[in-house]
Amino acid sequence: MSSSSSLFGSGITLVPNFSTKTIPVGGNCNVGLVIENSSRPKKKATAHHMKTRPRKTQAWDIKRKPTVYAPLPPLPPDWTLVSDAGAGAEAAVPSPSDLQAPLGSE
Repeated sequence: MSSSSSLFGSGITLVPNFSTKTIPVGGNCNVGLVIENSSRPKKKATAHHMKTRPRKTQAWDIKRKPTVYAPLPPLPPDWTLVSDAGAGAEAAVPSPSDLQAPLGSE
């Protein structure tokens, strides 16, 4: 008579290695075999970036302040309100020379 191990290979069953605990619930009652997630959890994105960010070690770099730029000029308005059709109509309509493509964009 042949055994099942000779038919299917070795008779060893491998079980994953989970860390387990027995947790007391109250009184003398214990709950057994609670599977924990991980013994070495990975950091989430922001925590990882905060831990591995480059540190300033040079004295001149630690004391350096951010660059201060001059403020930008105010943007032109997107829309121009034309109340008088005779005086402002010419300024609101672009000329054909303004509508041509620049020379370098061919």
